[in-house]
Amino acid sequence: MTASEQRTAAEPHAVQKMTLPTLTAMVIGGMVGAGVFSLPARFGVATGILGSLIAWAIAGAGMLMLAFVFQNLALRKPELDSGVFIYAKAGFGDYAGFNSAIGFWASTVAGNAFYWVFITATLGAFFDSFGDGDTVLALVLSTVGVWSFHVLIARGVRDAAVINRIVTIFKIIPILVFIVVLLVNLDAGVFADNWTAYGYGDLGSLDEQVRNTMIITTFVFIGIEGASVYSRYAQKREDVGRATVMGFLSVLSIFSLVTLSSYAVLPQPEIADTRQPSMVGLFAYVVGDWGETFISIAVIVSVLGAYLAWTLMAAEVMYIPARNDDLPAFLGRENDHGTPITALVVTSIAVQSVLLLTLVVTDALNFLLDLSTSLALLPYLLAAAYSLKLALTGESYEDETPRVKLREGIVAGAATVYTLFLFDAAGLKFLLLSAVLLAPASLLYVKARSERGRRIFTPTEVGLFLIIVAAGVVGVVGLWTGRITL
Repeated sequence: MTASEQRTAAEPHAVQKMTLPTLTAMVIGGMVGAGVFSLPARFGVATGILGSLIAWAIAGAGMLMLAFVFQNLALRKPELDSGVFIYAKAGFGDYAGFNSAIGFWASTVAGNAFYWVFITATLGAFFDSFGDGDTVLALVLSTVGVWSFHVLIARGVRDAAVINRIVTIFKIIPILVFIVVLLVNLDAGVFADNWTAYGYGDLGSLDEQVRNTMIITTFVFIGIEGASVYSRYAQKREDVGRATVMGFLSVLSIFSLVTLSSYAVLPQPEIADTRQPSMVGLFAYVVGDWGETFISIAVIVSVLGAYLAWTLMAAEVMYIPARNDDLPAFLGRENDHGTPITALVVTSIAVQSVLLLTLVVTDALNFLLDLSTSLALLPYLLAAAYSLKLALTGESYEDETPRVKLREGIVAGAATVYTLFLFDAAGLKFLLLSAVLLAPASLLYVKARSERGRRIFTPTEVGLFLIIVAAGVVGVVGLWTGRITL
């Protein structure tokens, strides 16, 4: 089957195409969610101004390289749709592609569960019965939210995407107000003391401080691949890369300014102790009680918008592999609106299941944030490595100059090194927990291959499967013995 035939098979219903502004809004909407509102305290716990500047420089450079990777791949391989999954498959085989798709999907599920916990934790500042988002009442409200959004998305992907574009505009405005107000009220003495924050206690070496911020900086950038996931909806193929880079640069500016402006009004220890979402407490400290309500409303609007974007991405990343024979066929079914309905149902059920865990998990917010980030690393690594492979082999560069190939190869190599560094920063615990999820999910791959009469594993894939299973067993044993805690 040719690439054109595969795309036709994957699109039994005609879909309306997305413009550059809509694709860019999908990227920004996917990244600007709960993470930005937790940045002050997450950074305050780990470092001062100097460490934060270094952290954003590293994260910004690394994620910019990844953004360029998605831009380059969109141009080099225009026939490949649903970016994250399909790049891993094209570069390293069907089973690698499957694990990339499942890893990305599981990351969105954990991230979406985090969003509902974050919303109810925000409400907990006004109503004690919501606690930190981990009470029974919080679970009930989150459940209503999950299935309300399920109904909205089931009515049509295009309608949901337009709503996301509108929500993205409204959720950016309060964040910009936060930045301006805090910078206008800058206390030069506090800002100077926060430069290294060493006077407040031992935060460790500068290297340790930066390393301790890597998970949160990665989490807030998850969604950078949003335009690539929706490449099959783009009016113009080149808009995919443009939307990725434009969205990333916009969001990087916002995130770094939120962090720096926070250090302008409160000492580092007080920022670290601010209740999450920490932007609420900081803004209220500067402007008074009305600030708590203002930012809390922004939190809810922002998170609901991001939840919409992530749920769309999750359904797409299950739907496309199912249409390409890498997941069971039932996951590729659509409803009358052209929505991948079975994938959407499975996603909503999975988010609901993870929310049940919040009743027993210690510090549900940070646990879900770290888990979501760790699960996203494999898809990013494989996409970057595929771009590097293309540059090294010369595939798709037949009509390009050596300079272009060298430049894009350096970009892909830098992105690959950066994602490997993130694996180290994530730590062994979350890598093992990722394997606990990926190992049993391989049964879906076996079913998909069997129902199409295709060979299940190549010899190399058998080795990869055994490594994942072994890591999953170690993870389960760690959970059973208490060496790994939730």
